[in-house]
Amino acid sequence: MTERRASRDTLAQGREGAARGRRSSARARSAPGSPFSPVRRAAAPSPHPLRGSGYPQPPVRAAGAVARPGFAEYQASAFGDVRLLVHDCPAWDIFDSDWYTSRNLIGSADIVVIKYNVNDKCSFHEVKDNYIPVIKRALNSIPVIIAAVGTRQNEELPCTCPLCTSDQGSCVSTTEGIHLARELGATYLELHSLDDFYIGKYFGGVNVGRDDSIGVERALNSRVEIFFLETEKMPVLKAEASHYNSDLNNLLFCCQCADVVFYHPDLPEVAQAHKIVLCAVSHVFMLLFSVKSAADVQDPSIIQAAQDLFAVTRDSPGAGRASPGNPPLRVVVKDALFCSCLSHILRFIYSGAFQWEELEDAIRKKLKDSGDVSNVIEKVKCILKTPGKINCLRNCKTYQARKPLWFYNTSLKFFLNKPMLADVVFEIQGTTVPAHRAILVARCEVMAAMFNGNYMEAKSVLIPVYGVSKETFLSFLEYLYTDSCCPAGIFQAMCLLICAEMYQVSRLQHICELFIVTQLQSMPSRELASMNLDIVDLLKKAKFHHSDCLSTWLLHFIATNYLIFSQKPEFQDLSVEERSFVEKHRWPSNLYLKQLAEYRKYIHSRKCRCLVM
Repeated sequence: MTERRASRDTLAQGREGAARGRRSSARARSAPGSPFSPVRRAAAPSPHPLRGSGYPQPPVRAAGAVARPGFAEYQASAFGDVRLLVHDCPAWDIFDSDWYTSRNLIGSADIVVIKYNVNDKCSFHEVKDNYIPVIKRALNSIPVIIAAVGTRQNEELPCTCPLCTSDQGSCVSTTEGIHLARELGATYLELHSLDDFYIGKYFGGVNVGRDDSIGVERALNSRVEIFFLETEKMPVLKAEASHYNSDLNNLLFCCQCADVVFYHPDLPEVAQAHKIVLCAVSHVFMLLFSVKSAADVQDPSIIQAAQDLFAVTRDSPGAGRASPGNPPLRVVVKDALFCSCLSHILRFIYSGAFQWEELEDAIRKKLKDSGDVSNVIEKVKCILKTPGKINCLRNCKTYQARKPLWFYNTSLKFFLNKPMLADVVFEIQGTTVPAHRAILVARCEVMAAMFNGNYMEAKSVLIPVYGVSKETFLSFLEYLYTDSCCPAGIFQAMCLLICAEMYQVSRLQHICELFIVTQLQSMPSRELASMNLDIVDLLKKAKFHHSDCLSTWLLHFIATNYLIFSQKPEFQDLSVEERSFVEKHRWPSNLYLKQLAEYRKYIHSRKCRCLVM
């Protein structure tokens, strides 16, 4: 590498530029049309570029791309038909002079190749001491190749023995190169020269659209970034947005499975609600519906609020049926003003009990008098009070910016698989699982049709469930109650996916798909080779249960890890169509293996000299 006339001031400027570059790296990598990104990518890159599942297309120039002074840009090909876009920096002076551009090129690269001349030891140490620490901070897990180029002065071919120290005087030894590669977590290569033979073996031949003025000596001093652009990508699985809050709000508006009615003797308004939702947010309602006793609550203010506001009665006729044979519970609201605003209060509670300003505005429009408004708001605060704690809901505007008070996803979990307020019981594998129709109807359309249609389940309390284990069904109910789930492993996630498909809960299907993908991606090669999980059986189940994204991803995954899965017995169970897809997109490809074998044969045919071994 050409020796660089560097001063400490120039190096300091480069490091200051590195600090500025880090703050913008995330934006530069995420914006395909950014002027710092030389290539617009059709999709996200493969997790490991050298194990990609497809064949790249020619690079496409981003609209409005800005040229980089000093960086030579050309196309190359590797492994026959893999096309690359290369940014060639001929000297480290240019690399350091525009650190912002260099930093963003590093951040958007798929592979970084750092080359040095084995006969220029001074430049090697300058790069190692001054540039490698800066580059290391900018890499962000990008694969790196360290290429030692040239023939050492005392041998015909580069020695690959790490013990050889015969050339440590004036040349960069193999040991030094290997240590540098280890420091960067890089792959170490030794190239005799940059002619077409060696480039063809390692990178497929840099001979497409390259300017003749870029010679071998200039390439020896270059730093190269290679961009892999692929047509066939691992499909991206995206989770569906949660509609948890809207499901529970719709439950209030539709009044399905309502099991409690609030009224005042002097008012015509009647408000229907659901015990489980009210109890999930308030200990006052837990006392009212006998979920907890006064001894459990141990808070006099909550006990007094329950006695002052409500009274339970069963002698008045009800409107509708909450569950088979049980009319809804009728509750008298003792405060007429509070009862007149109860519809707004219930909407506030079902939305998460945190939109205080909206509640206050609605009550103010209803009552007009500011004293009455304050009185009703204080009663709402008493209902939402936590036992044993001072009421902290004094400033409604301050609390407006916080999260929902009662957190549906944690409060409803208190009632999961418990008989309290349960109005339906599922019979699974000889055991029973209690549940609540209101939550099931709000969260699952199949359950809503089942409980509200002309089906046997609509008139029965005990409902048998077939084809699902108790553990899987409990995980399914946990998702309905809390909007989250955490499978114990890939097998349980697939069972839960099948259950979600049976009840047509698409978001849960997507969550299970993402869990399976994440688990498989995190497995190292040794674990993939030794695991007992039948990946082909997983693929067939995904297809059978209409999980198209997961089945497509699994096909790509098998092709990407061809050498592992092709040795397993279940590989023969792939259909003809699946086998054809895997063979077409396999990695490593047949062409790559053929070229690798030819290179190894050539290396072993040469007489390489080593003074140690």
